[in-house]
Amino acid sequence: MAEENYQKIVDYILANQDKFYRLAYSYLHNKENSLDAVQNAVYQALSHYQDLRHIQKVNTWFYRILVHESLEIIRKNKRETLSWDDLPEESYEETGFLQSESLYEEVNHLEEPLQSIIKLHYYEGFTLKEISLILELNENTVKSKLYRGLEMLKKKLKGEVAYGF
Repeated sequence: MAEENYQKIVDYILANQDKFYRLAYSYLHNKENSLDAVQNAVYQALSHYQDLRHIQKVNTWFYRILVHESLEIIRKNKRETLSWDDLPEESYEETGFLQSESLYEEVNHLEEPLQSIIKLHYYEGFTLKEISLILELNENTVKSKLYRGLEMLKKKLKGEVAYGF
């Protein structure tokens, strides 16, 4: 049974690796950090596969790990200071999956819980219930944050309000 679950997790990861990279990139905006987040998430998932009680929930379980790994890299990078020598000479942009560059930029300016909920719902296609499992929030909280975030985006795109950070 355990070996069977391990193999199902491996198969799931291999089948969806592009989606995982895309989600990590939407958080980190950097190729190397995104690959690191996916690699760390895969390592965590395969190291703790026995913790998954129901193999049917592998989707939300793995996305929870990936979101946490991405946010951990963001927190780690905020603590580090960069010098001009650390910056790459060429910039790299991953724009193939973006539908609207300005909308995407506006989503990235939202505060963290709103940003994650919108990305998981609209970019990855998760239901509100699945998002509540991934982010470990109440489903009603997810719903209210989603609508609050959408309202903020609507106002921002109409030029009515600036974000209060």
